[in-house]
Amino acid sequence: MGEAILKRIEGPIIVSKETRDLEMNEEVRIGEEGLVGEVIRITGDEAMIQVYEDTTGLKPGIKIFGMNKPLSVELGPGLISNTFDGIQRPLTVIKEKQGIFIKRGFQVPSLSRDKKWEVDIKVKKGDAVSSNSIIGEVEETSLVKHRILVPPGITGKVIELGKASSYKIEDTICVVEGKEGKKIGIKLFHSWPVRKKRPFLERLSPQEIMFTGQRVIDTVFPIAKGGVAAIPGGFGTGKTVTQHSLAKWADADIIIYIGCGERGNEMAQVLEEFPKLKDPRSGKTIMERTILIANTSNMPVTARESSIYTGITIAEYFRDMGYDVALMADSTSRWAEAMREISGRMEEMPAEKGFPAYLSSRLAEFYERGGRVKVEKDRVGSVSIVGAVSPPGGDFTEPVTSHTKRFIGTFWALDRELANSRHYPAISWTESYSGYLDRVSVWWESKGLSIMGLRKKLMEVLLEDSHLREIVRLVGEGALPEMERLTLRKAELIKEGFLQQNALSQVDAYCFPEKQYRMLKMIFEFGEGAEGLLGMGVPLFKIEELPVFSEIKRMGEEIGNEDLDKFDELSSKIEKEFDGLRKEYG
Repeated sequence: MGEAILKRIEGPIIVSKETRDLEMNEEVRIGEEGLVGEVIRITGDEAMIQVYEDTTGLKPGIKIFGMNKPLSVELGPGLISNTFDGIQRPLTVIKEKQGIFIKRGFQVPSLSRDKKWEVDIKVKKGDAVSSNSIIGEVEETSLVKHRILVPPGITGKVIELGKASSYKIEDTICVVEGKEGKKIGIKLFHSWPVRKKRPFLERLSPQEIMFTGQRVIDTVFPIAKGGVAAIPGGFGTGKTVTQHSLAKWADADIIIYIGCGERGNEMAQVLEEFPKLKDPRSGKTIMERTILIANTSNMPVTARESSIYTGITIAEYFRDMGYDVALMADSTSRWAEAMREISGRMEEMPAEKGFPAYLSSRLAEFYERGGRVKVEKDRVGSVSIVGAVSPPGGDFTEPVTSHTKRFIGTFWALDRELANSRHYPAISWTESYSGYLDRVSVWWESKGLSIMGLRKKLMEVLLEDSHLREIVRLVGEGALPEMERLTLRKAELIKEGFLQQNALSQVDAYCFPEKQYRMLKMIFEFGEGAEGLLGMGVPLFKIEELPVFSEIKRMGEEIGNEDLDKFDELSSKIEKEFDGLRKEYG
């Protein structure tokens, strides 16, 4: 075990002397209280260590002990429905044992050592196993079967099997004979370094849409399973609410939500809301497939930096089981700010806006750990990453946003003007984009919904609307021909009747694919009919006065996912009211 002596303290960073046998990224314990730290630089006999707890009261001369392992997380049954901090301490267990505030040096296992799990063994003696082979299954919740995996790096033959049916996570369930006859016991859990990618066989192209029930995302700017996306926006534009909606409704087997440096009240809202929410697919509570990692702004800044790695490592673990995982990081800007603070303490040369020169590479490392991969011959899993970005003043040219754009496939830019006008989600249709359109169009076609053609029309109308709005600002709407004013009305229907969606509504918070298709089709059905009426000489104001015009704006709220027959009624109403105008002006 490596040792060192504390030499000096610089906030959350300490420097040791007489450093013996400590390694880079090694986990350490500091002083009698056993504060958790990680080695981040070694120079001669000095080591620089970032401490994941409050350093108040530390003084030079105390001993530092290496743990002979890198900073790691425990991976096994007990992860689902749990809430951890940035270094995987179970917050619910800590609350029960010592109150709502974490005392310095308080150590408790990440996963319960006492709980017994019923294990369905999936191998037999003589079977050849290798990295990520499935040894057994545990029904962790009614929604998740936790597959016990052979830890990466182990290959061999099963020579012994446990005889019990229920095990604690430290019990050995089988023994594998590895290279040179070495016997290796496989337990229900194993540890994995947070900064190291878990291995897989092959990276695959994302193909299937990660359906979210949010119309502006699924239809206009979709993300694929295994894709990566960013939500940049200034304060108050709705980043957190949008991520909450994605965490609630995303079509993923496992949800991992990381509150990285955000306000405590926002994380408290997640902790209160999620247990009450019902999964739209199963009807069970959404917490039965969710893991929360809470590292709020009042927690140590260094733990904020590690929380992102803790979350992505757990995500890769469930990906290796063959699950589709959706990871929400709120926000990567706070993570970058933590890197900037630590870099300043280390006296590194700052780059743009004071961020370290390696900001770009760290962002790349994080987003590249997403993706759809082949884990074994017949097992495919994915990690989809959605990272919120909080640019100061909503400036998308600042370093975190500009670097992030280089590594993502979908960009959901939140617009201040939309947010101020209470248009939510405030995703800008002029600045946002998706690189997964061609791939996910196959999914829509497989459901018999040719929505991509309607999307193209939608974007054409919104583009023309933005040009016409510039003219209206100069000369007023009355100077436009009626056909161009109709374009403004169609854009109004698209914005208010389709793109706008109430996250708090019982009816409209989640929108089925069929409903999205019918809503968009209804808007263009109205628009095409209105063009015909204008051609007959019907004044535009007469069309705007039709009751059905307002009903189309409200159809998201008034027509439920199970009431699609009402779209036929609305279509009949459009035709009936249009017929009345045709007779009047025919």
